[in-house]
Amino acid sequence: MTDLEIKDLLDFWAKEVEENAFVEFDPVQIPHRYSRLQDIEIAGFFAAIMAWGQRKTIIKSAQKLMHLMDDAPYDFITQHEPSDLKRFQSFVHRTLNGDDVVSMISFFKQHYAGAPSLEDLFFTPSVLEAPKGTHIFEALVAFQTAWAAFPHQSRTDKHLASPIKGSACKRLNMYFRWMVRKKSPVDFGIWSRVSMSELLCPLDVHVQRIAMELGLLHRDKSDWQACMELTDRLRAFRPQDPIFYDYALFGIGVAKVKEIIG
Repeated sequence: MTDLEIKDLLDFWAKEVEENAFVEFDPVQIPHRYSRLQDIEIAGFFAAIMAWGQRKTIIKSAQKLMHLMDDAPYDFITQHEPSDLKRFQSFVHRTLNGDDVVSMISFFKQHYAGAPSLEDLFFTPSVLEAPKGTHIFEALVAFQTAWAAFPHQSRTDKHLASPIKGSACKRLNMYFRWMVRKKSPVDFGIWSRVSMSELLCPLDVHVQRIAMELGLLHRDKSDWQACMELTDRLRAFRPQDPIFYDYALFGIGVAKVKEIIG
């Protein structure tokens, strides 16, 4: 396929997938239950970091977690008493357990005591002073630096991917998509410190497979370098909003699975 044919295919599928109906079947439905900025960003963060495995299971676990926070995540995080944290002892989603959640809740409580939004945790002034094109990398590093300085069990680290270790940071890049992309029926666009043009494609196994089949990606490792390679190709098609095509790659992947299984 030529680049023009690939772009036409991606444009078609992105417009087909990025619509209101997408929300009903995706973990992004969890933050869509809220209207306050802080509730959206907290619910979105937890839904995103749990986003591996079947979507139905992810949604069910995220719903349970929000219920444990009294369906008011910001109020719970900022106002809970130590005794309230006992309710998370039985929580588990794959390898994420209650101790991990409690550590993150405590981390966010400390952050919100001095800042109004989780955007301040990622996109600090020093991050935004870095060269354009590096802001996402630097934001993830800033988050890791703040997290490392907070007392926590080391087992929780595996749930918070780092580009320094070469991870594609799929779940956090998806979270950034939710928070930053504007004028979308799916994404929220409530953060404004970084441009949509700098967002990076969430690289899960399905997106990577379709990207390789289309010749958009040649690296077969699911790592930070592959994430950058794919995003650079997508940015050539739509410089101002390359992650628009995350929907296309997802949609093509779902269609191919349906075709295979009938």
